Parts: sequence; C-alpha cells; structure tokens
Amino acid sequence: MSEPPAGTAAPAGAAARADRRVVLVLVLGALSAMAPLSIDMYLPALPRVASDLSTGAFQAQLTLTACVVGLAAGQAVAGPLSDALGRRRPLLAGLAAYAVASLLCVAAPTVETLIALRVVQGAAGAAGIVIARAVVRDLYDGVAAARFFSSLMLVNGLAPILAPVIGGQLLRVMPWPGVFGVLTGIGVALLLATLAGLGETLPPERRETGGLRATVRTFGALARDRSFVGPALALALAFAALFTYISGSPFVLQDIYHLSPQAFSIAFGVNSLGIVVAGQLSGRLAGRVALRRLLAAGLATVAAGGLLLLGAVLAGGGLPAVLPALFLVASGQGLIMPNATALALAGRPPRVTGSASALLGLSQFALGGAAGPLAGIAGPRTAVPMAVTIAVLSLLAAAVAAAAPSRVASAN
Repeated sequence: MSEPPAGTAAPAGAAARADRRVVLVLVLGALSAMAPLSIDMYLPALPRVASDLSTGAFQAQLTLTACVVGLAAGQAVAGPLSDALGRRRPLLAGLAAYAVASLLCVAAPTVETLIALRVVQGAAGAAGIVIARAVVRDLYDGVAAARFFSSLMLVNGLAPILAPVIGGQLLRVMPWPGVFGVLTGIGVALLLATLAGLGETLPPERRETGGLRATVRTFGALARDRSFVGPALALALAFAALFTYISGSPFVLQDIYHLSPQAFSIAFGVNSLGIVVAGQLSGRLAGRVALRRLLAAGLATVAAGGLLLLGAVLAGGGLPAVLPALFLVASGQGLIMPNATALALAGRPPRVTGSASALLGLSQFALGGAAGPLAGIAGPRTAVPMAVTIAVLSLLAAAVAAAAPSRVASAN
C-alpha cells in the first residue's frame, strides 16, 4: 500500500481535533447552563406560582433561592467526588437525579414541597456546572482556559436568552408545572449527550486519594490563598448582584412596569444576549489584554449599571431608564465570569481542580441565594430593595478588585 501524500495526515488530524473541540464546547456549554436552565425558564411563572399555591412573592422567590442553595451545596459534594472518582461517574449520576427531581416538581402540591424539591433539583444539577469547569481545567490553563470559558459562554449564554422566552411561551399553552416537564426532558437529553460525547479527563493516577480529610485540607488551603480568594470573591459578589436581578425582575418588570410574561421574556433575553456578546469579546481580547484588566472592566460595568438602576428607581424613572441599567448589570458578567474563573483555577493541580471549582461555585451560589430574596422583602410593588441590593453588591465586587489587586492574580 502506498504512503499518503505528504501533508495530508496533519490536516486530517487538525480537522479531527477541531471536531472534538466543537463537541466538547457544546457538551460542556450545555452542562454549564444547568443553572440558567433551572432558574430562568421558570422566571415568567413566578407570579402564577404565587397565585396558584396561595402564597406571596417572597415565598415564590424562595423557590428560586432553594434551587440556588441546592446548586451551592451540590457543587461542594460533586467537585471533590470528581477529584476522587473521575469526572464521568459523578456527572452521570447527577444528571440522572436532576431528571427525576424535575419530574417530581411537576406534581408539587404546595409551595413548601416545591421548595424542597427545588433544593434536590439544584443539588443534582450542580454536578454539571462544577464538573464542566473541572474538565476545562484538566485540559487548559491560564489564557487558554479563559478563551475556552469564553467559548462556553457562547453556548451556555443561549440558555438565559432562550429559557425565559421558552418559559413565557409555554405559559401560553400550559400551566406552570409544564415548565418542569420540559426541564425533565432537558435533563434526559444532557445525560444522553454526556454518555455519547464526553470521555474521562482525569485518569486514575491523577486522582485525589486522601478522602474527606484531604478535601477539607484543600478547602482550607484555597480559603487562605489570596490568588484564589480575590477572583472568587469578586465573582461571587457580582453573581449575587445578577441573581438579585434574576429573582426580582419578574415582579418588578411585570407587576410594577406592567410587562406581559412574553415581553418580560424578550427583555430578559436581550440582557442575556449582552452576556454572550461580552463573553465573546473577552475571548478575543484574552492574551492581548491581561485577564485581571478584563475582570476589572466587567466589574466596573456592573457597578455602573447598579448605580444607574438605583438612581432610576429612586427618581421614579420608567422602563427607558431601568432597562439600560439592567443591561449593564447583566452584560458585565460576560467579562467577569470567564476571567475570574480562569484566574481562580490557574495553576491548580488536577487532583484538586474539582474541589477548587466546587469552592468557586459554592461561594457564588451561597451569596446569590442569600441576596435573591432581598429583592422581594418589601413586597412586589416596589423596586427599591432590588435596586439597593444590586448597587451595594456590585460596588463591593468592584471594591474587592480595587482594594486588593494582588488577589486578582497575575495578568496571564
């Protein structure tokens, strides 16, 4: 048999690598979208949930907080497990549990039952989020990781754009429990996609073998590591501001500014598109602009949005003043998320990457879950609590980077 012409093997190999990268981006991007899928598709239904279950806005918002609490706690478990058992087995178990929990939410008879099931749903879905980050760090580091995280935002950024739009349209043809039926199908689809498209990225010889004691030591070491704490805290505070917007905007925009569920979904989707665009801009600039500078730019954008929102609400401004401010609060996250994540995980050995990813996610969702209900603490007829909370959190996030720049790691 004759040898192939010189130069043909390399292009074929390059094409295969490109195809594998596309599959990896699609699968990991979808897994990273577990949080917005679980939260955002359900947003337009919040006022109906409060009405149908004979409860108030605060209790309805607790169903969001419950999911976030589950997402936080689940990451603290799934991350270290993936360091010890490999990435694949904990991920598949989490996706299967997510589908079951989503199906049970369909039949929840009371708001208390729904809150409990949402904790389970969030905890199961957390496996996809934390392990997706760990897989990226298994394969990439530094600027390369930041670029890959930005690529993921092109995929998972579609979730907060499409999810509330889909949720709003579903509410036209079915009651709100139908949203959880759709989430059940999404969980099954992600399980099948992971089985087919994602192999093991942490071989046995690179796994953590020290058990729970080693995990506790790792968490303690990370909590004392300023190169981790800086970007992790900035990310967590900015995410809490975003989640306050996510939690409060269905009531603020629909009850106060009288948007329909469909119009709210469109407004929410536009803001989510801002996250995607900013994330792609971040990916193009990574390597030419220091990651810490990109992070600082995102934090400044969110802080500006928070201040503009507070001013608009206190001055009695209408939608023309409120919506641009919310756009800044949302879109700045596209610069914050990939760069803060890459900086926090940079240089971590593979055997602790899952634990580092877990602590990163735990801080995000713990702060987000605590801040979210504050948006509705004074009832659904005022936007002041949401605006104050977003402004304070966004300023704190910017202050973390400004006051302690050495914590926000190195440029590359």
